[in-house]
Amino acid sequence: MTENCSRTLIVEVSNARNLMPKDGQGTASAYVLIDYDGQRRRTKTKFRDLNPQWDEKHEFLVHDPNAMAIETLELNIYNDRKTGKRSTFLGKVKLSGSSFAKSGSENFIYYPLEKRSVFSQIKGEIGLKVYFVDEELPPVADAAAMEKAEAPASAEEALATAEKAEEEKKGTVDKAEKKEEEKKGDQEKASLSSTSNDQEEKPPENPKSDEAPAAPATPSEVKNPPIAHEDKAKTQKDHTTSTRKPISTEMDLKSLSGSDRSRRTYDLVDRVPFLFVRVLKAKHSNLESVRSCSTFAKLVIGTHNIRTKRAAAEKDWDQVFAFDKEGLNSTALDVSVWIGNKETNAETGVETVTDSCLGNVSFDVQEVPKRVPPDSPLAPQWYTLEGSPENSPATDVMLAVWIGTQTDEAFQEAWQSDSGGSIPETRAKVYLSPNLWYLRLTVIQTQDLQLDSGPPEPNKGRSHELYVKAQLGAQIFKTARSSVNSSTSLANQSWNEDLVFIAAEPFEPYLVLSVEDVSNGQSVGQAKVHIPTVERRIDDRTISRSQWFNLFCNDKRPYTGRIHVRVCLEGGYHVLDEAAHVTSDVQAASKQLSKPPIGLLEVGIRGATNLLPVKFGDGSRGTTDAYVVAKYGPKWVRTRTILDRFNPSWQEQHTWDVHDQCTVLTIGVFDNGRYKKDDSSKLDKDARIGKLRIRLSTLETNRVYINWYPLTVLHPSGARRMGEIQLAIRFSCSSWMNLLHAYASPMLPRMHYVRPLGTAQQDILRRTAMKIVTVRLARSEPSMGHEVVQYMLDTDMNIWSMRRSKANWFRVVGCLSRVVTLARWLDEIRIWSHPPTTVLVHVLLISVVLCPHLILPTVFMYAFFIIMLKFRNRPRGPTNADPRLSYVNVVGPDELDEEMDGFPTARSFDQVRVRYDRLRALAGRAQTLLGDVAAQGERVEALFNWRDPRATGIFVVFCLFASLVFYLVPFKAFVLGAGFYYLRHPKFRDDMPSVPINFFKRLPSYSDQIL
Repeated sequence: MTENCSRTLIVEVSNARNLMPKDGQGTASAYVLIDYDGQRRRTKTKFRDLNPQWDEKHEFLVHDPNAMAIETLELNIYNDRKTGKRSTFLGKVKLSGSSFAKSGSENFIYYPLEKRSVFSQIKGEIGLKVYFVDEELPPVADAAAMEKAEAPASAEEALATAEKAEEEKKGTVDKAEKKEEEKKGDQEKASLSSTSNDQEEKPPENPKSDEAPAAPATPSEVKNPPIAHEDKAKTQKDHTTSTRKPISTEMDLKSLSGSDRSRRTYDLVDRVPFLFVRVLKAKHSNLESVRSCSTFAKLVIGTHNIRTKRAAAEKDWDQVFAFDKEGLNSTALDVSVWIGNKETNAETGVETVTDSCLGNVSFDVQEVPKRVPPDSPLAPQWYTLEGSPENSPATDVMLAVWIGTQTDEAFQEAWQSDSGGSIPETRAKVYLSPNLWYLRLTVIQTQDLQLDSGPPEPNKGRSHELYVKAQLGAQIFKTARSSVNSSTSLANQSWNEDLVFIAAEPFEPYLVLSVEDVSNGQSVGQAKVHIPTVERRIDDRTISRSQWFNLFCNDKRPYTGRIHVRVCLEGGYHVLDEAAHVTSDVQAASKQLSKPPIGLLEVGIRGATNLLPVKFGDGSRGTTDAYVVAKYGPKWVRTRTILDRFNPSWQEQHTWDVHDQCTVLTIGVFDNGRYKKDDSSKLDKDARIGKLRIRLSTLETNRVYINWYPLTVLHPSGARRMGEIQLAIRFSCSSWMNLLHAYASPMLPRMHYVRPLGTAQQDILRRTAMKIVTVRLARSEPSMGHEVVQYMLDTDMNIWSMRRSKANWFRVVGCLSRVVTLARWLDEIRIWSHPPTTVLVHVLLISVVLCPHLILPTVFMYAFFIIMLKFRNRPRGPTNADPRLSYVNVVGPDELDEEMDGFPTARSFDQVRVRYDRLRALAGRAQTLLGDVAAQGERVEALFNWRDPRATGIFVVFCLFASLVFYLVPFKAFVLGAGFYYLRHPKFRDDMPSVPINFFKRLPSYSDQIL
């Protein structure tokens, strides 16, 4: 049938809604490019309108109707470059050919605009009506018989009429071509180029061309000529043959070039099937009878019984429900519509609402169609309700039912069965840390201070101690105290002291300055600095200007002096809000100094297994409502909460831009205790399940790591393994040169090295930044608990811990153990434990002395071979927290309880006394060790400061003879002799310490002068 018909695809572009403003003035001038099978159409430009109305119809020739199902219709919306600097992307829609409806059965549908990449900022939707029209062609034999039956009077007349019609057609096509050439100057330069033969749009061959009609109608001028068209006459019969692809332009979709980024969005996780039900509205045959009633829809499948929101009869519900298909225990979905009738009790006057069912419609889950993006959304349809009560008006319900996955666009905002429905605290969210700045306040001086000294006679000559206090939000810093004599009428004091604050965007409105008098405990005056108007700088080359501010005390004393300060926002620093060794962001605060990303980090949070119960009810089994928080840079990601499962499966994938590969990704697992409220409406805290960190520099580029990681959390009773989590991680980098260049670049911005902050000051500012981030994220909706943020940022890392002290001590011992191993090996050679090895060392010593230029090449070549031999034993995957290295199993319960204790302590007096005594004993040993190290350095100084005149005299004589010996004896001979002497046979050794050691140990130190 399709061989004898001509098919035309018709696309009606109606309007778009809620487009993203892209012209820099809060609007957009939108036009649509429509691509289908090598043909392109363009709508008119609607200037400065975020809700443009086109109402245009465009036609496309379908070359092969049999292959229409595998073709794709693509619509791209752009902001016209005439009104802006460049043509910007506003969104796209991709429709599969299998979704095209035949003329007469089409529907008007709003399609949500899709992103071109994960970084695109797109919103809105476009209203379309897409359908095709088939025009049947008569068979060739029938046409020939018809020609014979008609028998035209003159063959010459028919031929002339046909030639005339053909000339008119050619003239029309020429007009269309000229119009197209005129439009090319206003259209994009990136439009597809083609030959003149391709530009002609040839109509299908018509066997009636020889029919010679009496008055052929002139075809109308083409309103929307194709920008580019491919001649596919040779491919009409066989669509599988190769066709010439259009030349890609900068506005083409990635799908046109053969790569689809959307398919990679969820390539690290498994696709989880969900049953989606979208309930839009109900239609009543007698609307007036139910106008005052409220209606709702009820969905029943297995153990799930869900209601939509109540709405008036003429209102829409427009709600989407997602049921985990693996958790369904039934294959029948029942959707019913209910109406609430208000009834008033005549006796009591109480108004009650009685719900009655208007009917239902059932679906078999196994017959529900499947949809996987980038397929177009399924169009809702009207269904007539069955089982309606008698004498009730007929009711229809509009809904759509399909099988999808978590990649579906409707999943994020849908009611989800595995996460408790529409509870805000259980939904997946993305949070952003506030942009932090350093605010530097330089207090220079004060002038004309009017001190309130009280009665002049008794207090005459009394000195005052003044200092300047600055407050920004909850941060308070003070300058040093300065003395001033009140006998003078004008008090001028100078400080020249810097105070550094943390300012978070959006900034606090004011920085409050006050001059305080310590002697009487009163404030001399206050001044306010408006923070949003403060000068911002990105380096130390520019010095911000200083300002004078008048001090105000009260209404009786409106002027009490003035203060000279310099205030600026330091954009050249990176504000550390996490520990330096686990930092995930090193970008400067100012966006002007931001560097382009060197790679992309993709993390697939797949699932967890064997989680232990965290919450225990009254006599019931324990439950765990687990969710995952991933933090890298300023971006925080929280997965949805899977309720009451010990083996949850999240299957969520997220991406981050990577600016430095020597950073750390932090992932924590928590039990959600905030989605339930008790009788007092208080939220419980989220319990810790485990945490892991992955350093990006340990990952190979463009490789996927799918591993299970243990989750271990510390409790006062000891370390407890709470389960395992499975992650899929990929670090992608397009340029190796950028990756290698990062190793040679400083890790922090330039200001950290040009004008560094002190260690103590940086530690205070880091703790302040952690508090600000915690407060800001707690103010989000839904909020992220402060205990979650503190656990992810390790805010308690500076608190004393016996376990951490032991771990750090043994880390130092582990680093020094290699030096000890080398010393033991040399001692074994020196005592001839293995004579062949000692002989070889003698040969090596002679070679090194005679050929010293081979020392460095030999050392580096030896290091090269050693490192290459260890390549086979390299770590195959990302590392996690090591319980053995953390010494969680070698400490007692009391030491762990001490680590869990807050600051200040909340333990009893006896416990604190025991811990204090233990700390004193440990500190005593550390004190002795520090004294021994200091004594060795003081003995070296004693050789030069004549504290022991005889020892220093012996050393002076030794230096004199050593200078003469080294002047006469070649250095090679000395090294060779010293080496042979060190390696001499044990028969020539003495068991007693050597002379230099005895001499050094007799040198004096300052230990005897310590009280």
